[in-house]
Amino acid sequence: MTTELDVAAPAERTRFGVRRRSGVWSLPEVRWAAVATALFLLGLAAQLSSGPDWLWWGLYLACYASGGWEPGLSGLRALREKTLDVDLLMVVAAIGAAALGQVLDGALLIVIFATSGALEAVATKRTEDSVRDLLDLAPERATRITATGEEVVDAAHLDVGDIVLVRPGERVGGDGVVVAGASEVDQATITGEPLPVDKGVGDEVFAGTVNGTGALRVRITRPATGTVIARIVAMVAEASATKSRAHLFIEKVEQRYSIGMVAATLALFVVPLLFGAELQPTLLRAMTFMIVASPCAVVLATMPPLLSSIANAGRHGVLIKSAVVLERLGSATRVAFDKTGTLTEGAPRLAAVRVLPDSPFDENGLLTLAAAAEHPSEHPLARAVVDAARSTGLDLRPAAEFTSAPGRGVTARIDGRLVEVGSPTALLTGDDDAVRDTVAELENTGHTAVVVRVDGRPAGVLGLADRLRADAADTVARLTALTGAPPVLLTGDNPRAAERLAAEVGITDVRAGLLPEDKVAAVRELEAQGAKVILVGDGVNDAPALATAHVGVAMGRAGSDLALDTADAVITRDELATLPAVLALARRARRVVIANLAIAGTFIAVLVTWDLVGTLPLPLGVAGHEGSTVIVGLNGLRLLRSAAWLRGRTVSFRHGQR
Repeated sequence: MTTELDVAAPAERTRFGVRRRSGVWSLPEVRWAAVATALFLLGLAAQLSSGPDWLWWGLYLACYASGGWEPGLSGLRALREKTLDVDLLMVVAAIGAAALGQVLDGALLIVIFATSGALEAVATKRTEDSVRDLLDLAPERATRITATGEEVVDAAHLDVGDIVLVRPGERVGGDGVVVAGASEVDQATITGEPLPVDKGVGDEVFAGTVNGTGALRVRITRPATGTVIARIVAMVAEASATKSRAHLFIEKVEQRYSIGMVAATLALFVVPLLFGAELQPTLLRAMTFMIVASPCAVVLATMPPLLSSIANAGRHGVLIKSAVVLERLGSATRVAFDKTGTLTEGAPRLAAVRVLPDSPFDENGLLTLAAAAEHPSEHPLARAVVDAARSTGLDLRPAAEFTSAPGRGVTARIDGRLVEVGSPTALLTGDDDAVRDTVAELENTGHTAVVVRVDGRPAGVLGLADRLRADAADTVARLTALTGAPPVLLTGDNPRAAERLAAEVGITDVRAGLLPEDKVAAVRELEAQGAKVILVGDGVNDAPALATAHVGVAMGRAGSDLALDTADAVITRDELATLPAVLALARRARRVVIANLAIAGTFIAVLVTWDLVGTLPLPLGVAGHEGSTVIVGLNGLRLLRSAAWLRGRTVSFRHGQR
């Protein structure tokens, strides 16, 4: 089944014209699969409890009808187009099994196929919904500056060259360049940077990013359809469609098998009759062939181990969205990480306090004044300074005469002292060489430097940084051991911060300052070199690359809706260490699938050969067919046990030792 995303263009959307999201139960595939599964379980219970034959036969046949009508109808439509697909083959095989009394086997096939269709429908719907939600990041309205004053217009109707006013707290209406004003802009949705970025005249801003405390005038440089947000939507849709085309090879194999099986069954029935064979034994041989050649064991060879692994991983905090995703995880050869919110926790923290040699304060005294001045501010850096002071147990005095200037910092009077906390560019003068050396030292190690002045004189410098996840370094080492290749860091953050963090976790391939399309290009470059890439990210800016990668994995707790829905797998508990464990589990599942296919293929080959060259008794044919189905099913279900997950973690830990 191939599905294309249906996403409305930005200009076609209005705030009140968007349909409310409906749940997965609105999908007919989900409802019919649930009904078929319930009927199958009821029939199985009735059969095992020695209920009347008419009861469990009726329940199984109702399962056939509810779960099989859609693939059957789809198969008949394909026949009209001179195509024989595996859906119709499954329905025919199930009917053939029922005709010979094996109604349980046929009902199980119906349930498996109905469930697969439902999972694919749910995944497609969630991706469509999340892409539509992304369009809401860009505001509907914008304030355009004209020769006669201001006018409010649809953001989708802004033209290149228009000047728009962005007030404090508003979202930027379009991609453009600042022509007047100064502010800090939260552009984490686009670049993934954890902290707001100071913007002034000449700086670029993006549609959908959030303005801080200052007012900006922005000249529009791209039409609404060409903004970074709009391009993210287009890239997600394009990459998702590309993944669907990857299934064409499997469809061709299914087509050939279906045609071959039907042709062989008809030949076994018609040819002997033409040479005068009796009808009943000929029909019996053909029906026996239909049973033993049906791919029930082949289907169970793949689905139980994959679905069992999915369930096992889910219990341990990793949501894998489909069996196809698990197969891809098992074949992955390279891992690429986003930085902010993935390898780090995504929130700034105070990492260093530098007191200048001639300052009258110690570290606690400097931090007390800085935190007291920052306390009224809502800026993320201010909250980090205040949190650090509180965690140290410092007593913060109330701030008087508080003011905040975008791009500069804050000023307040604390116990009669004038305290200024802000950017080095705003607070340092030409004769502050010693302070500049301290700032440079912190910035060269990837910190954000904040200068503290007291009564007009520099007193110290604070260094802030994003917090590295505790399990990041171990995870990188284990993944390197499992894949045989070191991970790559892809981030929109500045190169110095990226290099510092990469050195801490053991990553040598660092690509920083990337926009969403740059991350996509980096993933494609790696895959062009022969790698099958797992991309791990959490933000809206990661969504196109998540959709492009061989497997996209999102961090679930703080991840954006688009990243969670675009990704193929989600780490729901935010435990990065589960990634190498689930990769090991996926590889084990792939080995089980290969073993199951060998078992199923051997049984089918032996039984078919026996039926063709000798006389295979129907009971023995059914026993062999059902026996192979049971063997591969039980072999796959072994992966449900937690021991399989624990072995995956053990393998990862053992190979990750240095």
